[in-house]
Amino acid sequence: MEVKIGVQYAPREIVLESGQTAEEVEKAVSEALSGKSQLLSLVDDHGRKVLVPADRLAYVEIGEPTARKVGFSAL
Repeated sequence: MEVKIGVQYAPREIVLESGQTAEEVEKAVSEALSGKSQLLSLVDDHGRKVLVPADRLAYVEIGEPTARKVGFSAL
């Protein structure tokens, strides 16, 4: 699923494809915003970890799960 993270004082948002569910992402965001953790930590599809300081979060947009496209076709 696609996750977009807006960071204060950063000109561009962070966009990543994550294998985590929407509930897992939402739980991580709520823990970061409530002060339980100081970092928002998410893992993308390639296994890379994205860390964002909780006090710098502007917004988090959680997209719908996307089906992987296979093959070639003309749309």
